[in-house]
Amino acid sequence: MKRALMALYVLALFSISLGMPMSQQEAAAGSEGQFDYYVLALSWAPNYCGGHPKDHSNECRLGARADFVLHGLWPQNNSGSPPLGCAAARPVSHATVRHMLEYFPSKGLIQHEWRQHGVCSGLSAADYFAKVEQAFNSIRVPEVYRNLDHDQTVAAKDVERSFAQANHAPPEAFRVSCRNGDLINVEVCLTKDLQYRACTASVRECRAPQVMMRATQ
Repeated sequence: MKRALMALYVLALFSISLGMPMSQQEAAAGSEGQFDYYVLALSWAPNYCGGHPKDHSNECRLGARADFVLHGLWPQNNSGSPPLGCAAARPVSHATVRHMLEYFPSKGLIQHEWRQHGVCSGLSAADYFAKVEQAFNSIRVPEVYRNLDHDQTVAAKDVERSFAQANHAPPEAFRVSCRNGDLINVEVCLTKDLQYRACTASVRECRAPQVMMRATQ
């Protein structure tokens, strides 16, 4: 009897999957925890805030003097697109949000990062954000960027090298991303155990030889 019921259950699931579009079938299969490494994204706050004058998050407050701020910790594949939105996401708990506001500039970004990236880690929200905190705290921002008092145009490769030197890490573990000549992120490639590793071609790289870094405010 049990075997007959199980056979009917499997047949029903198979029938449902045949009627799904391919994207829904892939989502139903789930890809939580199926990735190769992490990318820690650090955004250059002055450029972000300059392009978003109505943003009133912590990083954009006048006098905040924010420099590189935490954007997120993203599961990444060695090749192809990274996993995104791998499963339905329940809202992050108030306690976790309160704590992570010490690192993220806004509540909205915390929830967004969990929905888009965190659910693909295969971890609970609490464990994922603990890993985010650990990764962020392990990176040292070079002193030269801590109090940038005037706009500068810098070589993207110099930014990558300065991060590598400050963290005693291989330059291949750092990538600069840019848009319209502005530095957007420094992205740090880390193993699942948060050790430095070389980024692969799947991590976007700034093609401009130089990027603009606005002064901190």
